[in-house]
Amino acid sequence: MSAQPASEDAGAELLRRFFRRYAASAAVITVQGERPMGFTATSLASVSIDPPLLSFGIATTASCWPVMERAEHFGVHLLGHDQEPLAERFARQGVDRFAAPTQWRPGPFGIPLLGGVLAWAVCRTVARVPAGDHVIVLGEPVAVDHAAGSPLVHHNGGYRPLR
Repeated sequence: MSAQPASEDAGAELLRRFFRRYAASAAVITVQGERPMGFTATSLASVSIDPPLLSFGIATTASCWPVMERAEHFGVHLLGHDQEPLAERFARQGVDRFAAPTQWRPGPFGIPLLGGVLAWAVCRTVARVPAGDHVIVLGEPVAVDHAAGSPLVHHNGGYRPLR
């Protein structure tokens, strides 16, 4: 392993290279505006048990950000091992992510809930914390459901089933 010093210009690439080695559950965040919106997030984290809080990061340039900036509630979906196409669809720009073949329904507070996921939570937005070119959104789960199965993970720039 060779250590490389970070210049300001190289810092972003070093951070990307570092986090390619980090395995994380593939998650999709959804929110309801004039239409349902969502995106694939790899920054989902458990923050606190008391009170129960989770977080994710969203770029301020993301198409969902203007809606997320005002949303009182949002959905978090953990994808199952066979849902790589769904993860890729919600990561893609310029497509209607909720069009067929995406299966979804309105859930509590009108939040779009994706079908066939490993688990979902509808969360109340607690705080938005500016963090560079992103905002960290903190949420408190108010409704949760889950199913049996194994997760889809994001690692080294791709999706993989957990074995």
